Amino acid sequence: ANLDLWCKDIAPSSDLRKWFGHKSERFEEFANRYIEELDENQDCVNQIVDICRKNKKVTFLYGAKDLRINHAIVLKDYIQNVLQN
Repeated sequence: ANLDLWCKDIAPSSDLRKWFGHKSERFEEFANRYIEELDENQDCVNQIVDICRKNKKVTFLYGAKDLRINHAIVLKDYIQNVLQN
């Protein structure tokens, strides 16, 4: 695949992923904890924000099977919030 950026460090930490275990009842707390991690990882966030500002369409690739309960949803919302502020 021709990727513009592969920022592995933007993913949730291993500890957070293991704790979450894709259990829907933990998703809200997972999202809150992941947002805290994103707040601490501004280098990767800024790289993604820069790409979003330069391109009309950006695609995030992820491997989660659940389309509604996964870190990509949290990341998308987080990046959109940064772009709007």
